[in-house]
Amino acid sequence: MYKAFIDGAAGTTGLRIKDRLLQRRDIELLSIAEDKRKDENEIKRLMNESDVTFLCLPDEAAVNAVKLLDKDNRHTVIIDASTAHRTDAGWAYGFPELSSEHKKRIKSSRLIANPGCYASGFIAIAYPLAANEIISKSACLNAFALSGYSGAGKKAIEQYESPGRSVELDSPRMYALGQSHKHIPEIQAVCSLENAPVFIPVICPHKCGMIVSITLFAKDLKTKLSPVQMSEFYKEYYSAAPLIKTRPFGHTKNMLGANAFDGRDDMEIEVFGNGERMVITARFDNLGKGASGAAVQCMNLALGANEYESLVTGE
Repeated sequence: MYKAFIDGAAGTTGLRIKDRLLQRRDIELLSIAEDKRKDENEIKRLMNESDVTFLCLPDEAAVNAVKLLDKDNRHTVIIDASTAHRTDAGWAYGFPELSSEHKKRIKSSRLIANPGCYASGFIAIAYPLAANEIISKSACLNAFALSGYSGAGKKAIEQYESPGRSVELDSPRMYALGQSHKHIPEIQAVCSLENAPVFIPVICPHKCGMIVSITLFAKDLKTKLSPVQMSEFYKEYYSAAPLIKTRPFGHTKNMLGANAFDGRDDMEIEVFGNGERMVITARFDNLGKGASGAAVQCMNLALGANEYESLVTGE
């Protein structure tokens, strides 16, 4: 029986992790009293008692929480869902499907940085291309992404679900227009890109579900691939990754809905376009593979459990 603690269990990611762990027979969930949620001594006690602690906190709070581990603590695994440690070389990056080395580090590390939601989609597309020199590390990439409003946190959820909400919330809304979105450093670092991408995130009036799209000109590819060949490349690359599904070229005929993976922990990659221009999409749940599902998958690997225990997938 493993012991798990969630610091920040009242947030959207924390709540989803909690729901999953409560169903597990091999996990004892350590709880903190409501009146001690900010009590540093109590948080420290629970962290050091646990086999795994999830940090579902703002960045600064996550950095401070790590400092609460006893110096002689050699058993607690920290899985940080914040942005704070995703570009830190001392932390394993929690996307095991990217490479055997990523999975190996997750299994052996006590410090694991959970990927960001938008970053998960972008990196799932771009990392294999850069690692296999299909695109140059100096490529200038463009990405467009649609997300459900749950990714913006509890305040945004309350705002979107308020009966008297602004009519502007009925429409998709672009944001981070100054090209300073917090996931860009993570994207650039993990994919070893020399240039930060142009990234346009859009928050939409559905609750959960995300599509991240990257555009490519065939003339800019270092290795020339047709859309069919590109689709086959992804199928082969993720052939040993049950959570990453690659649809054959031409699978989707018309519309692609951002909310189709609501409640799921897998991801779908699909290639669109023609011999001149391609659009590659990653579709998933921003709170699943983009947050809590990824965190539980990392926990399973770190504890030596079934990697896919508690995860929900579709066909």
